[in-house]
Amino acid sequence: MSEVIENNLVGDNRPEYSVSEVSGLVKGLIESEFEYVRIRGEIGRVSNPRSGHIYLDLKDERSVLAAVIWKGNVRNLTAMPEEGLEVIASGKLTTFGAQSKYQLIVEKITHAGEGALMALLEKRKEKLKQEGLFDVSRKKPLPYLPNVIGVITSSSGAVIRDILHRLRDRFPREVLIWPVSVQGDSCAVEVSRAIDGFNGLKDSDQIKRPDLLIIARGGGSLEDLWGFNEEVVLRAVAASQIPIISAIGHETDTTLIDLVSDIRAPTPTAAAEIAVPVLSEISNVLDKIGNRKWQRLKHKLSHSKQRLADISRSMPRSEEICALAVQRLDVSSERLPRGLISLIQRNKLKSAKVFAGLHPRFLKQAVELKHERTITYFESLSTSFQRNLDNKLINLQLKVTKLSSNDLHRETKRKEQNFNQMVNRLSSLKSKLIAPRLESLNKLDRLRETLGYKETLNRGYSVIRANGSVMTSVSAVIEKVQLEVEFKDGRIGVSVSEKVDSKKKQPNKQKNNIKVKGGPPKQGSLF
Repeated sequence: MSEVIENNLVGDNRPEYSVSEVSGLVKGLIESEFEYVRIRGEIGRVSNPRSGHIYLDLKDERSVLAAVIWKGNVRNLTAMPEEGLEVIASGKLTTFGAQSKYQLIVEKITHAGEGALMALLEKRKEKLKQEGLFDVSRKKPLPYLPNVIGVITSSSGAVIRDILHRLRDRFPREVLIWPVSVQGDSCAVEVSRAIDGFNGLKDSDQIKRPDLLIIARGGGSLEDLWGFNEEVVLRAVAASQIPIISAIGHETDTTLIDLVSDIRAPTPTAAAEIAVPVLSEISNVLDKIGNRKWQRLKHKLSHSKQRLADISRSMPRSEEICALAVQRLDVSSERLPRGLISLIQRNKLKSAKVFAGLHPRFLKQAVELKHERTITYFESLSTSFQRNLDNKLINLQLKVTKLSSNDLHRETKRKEQNFNQMVNRLSSLKSKLIAPRLESLNKLDRLRETLGYKETLNRGYSVIRANGSVMTSVSAVIEKVQLEVEFKDGRIGVSVSEKVDSKKKQPNKQKNNIKVKGGPPKQGSLF
């Protein structure tokens, strides 16, 4: 009993709390004391889990505060959290009992002044530069005279009026306006959608796809122009198939869209001037070109007329050209009737002679004579044929009587033995006579190749020919203009320039007496 009393705390009437109760009390205290706060700090660690929430740290030089952005608030943010960015986070301060820590529930994030924006701008600029979005090689050339110009800007304000007025003054063109917000939270999204929308247009009767885009707005602060520094706009500009002119702010204002676009204009008015040429200047140039062409045409026409007149005067008249032919025609016309009459008379005489020989009595006599001759020839032919046939038959019978089967078999066997003996003799002669001679012939051929001029060419010598003949002296070479020099690997053609005295030694300044003009077409090059 006494031990129990000693272990108890005497006189302690304070209540006991559970862990959850303590966490709830701390939570209520903090939330009541810090209902809505704005905290300035640098963003540290940023986490983006699958849930869609964003977890981050706000820090300064001495402390770190945990923060969370619920999924429902992420899409309403005007500035997305990035590590190293100085911001002002607005929200409620609460606790997270599961980890015994307090945290900030962020509802809104804004950049902490212009310095933070500039730091973010430089960081984003360096990132896009490394990706190649600023490279000059990827920029597209502008059309000289676009038929349709798309303008992305606010539908109200002086910018669109200045652009339209400048286009009317220089060269009126069809203009399509896509109205967007040029500042604020929705600026970047609307501008990127406008760029994608113009690129997605298909040519039709109602709406034509622009040949050139102008993105423009008036001047403003860095915060006002920040929508044109967002990545969604910059990547839309880089992906555009239509050339883009950026005209954001005044001449001193610089945004990242100016670096990504195909060309930057200092002002919206200058963008219109860049987009189209001056109509009057083009008209003057065309007039000058037309006048020069007309003057050249007149001069050429006059020259052609004068040349035609000169040629006409030098040519004879048509009557003179045709006079001889007309005279020959007249002479032939006069001779033609007489010639026809003479020809007819000669043909009549020939016909009379032919018809005189065709009398029936003469034809009958000729036929009878031919018949008698045919009968006589047939009789003599039959007698001669019968006589020859009898002689052939007698000779055949004599040969048949001389031949018998045994004699024929013996004679055939004897002929076969003689043939086999001759074949054996020829085979032995091949091995005895042909083989040694073939070996001797091969030795002579190898000796010929060794002593031939081909081996001399392999040792660095060459053969000079002219018209298929080998040149063996300087006097013979000088008489030939074109020569052919054969080396071990081919032939080349050369020409003789001058004769060099072989007795003089000029080791350093000796002129070449042969110039190489190139080998024959089918022999290839030495090199």
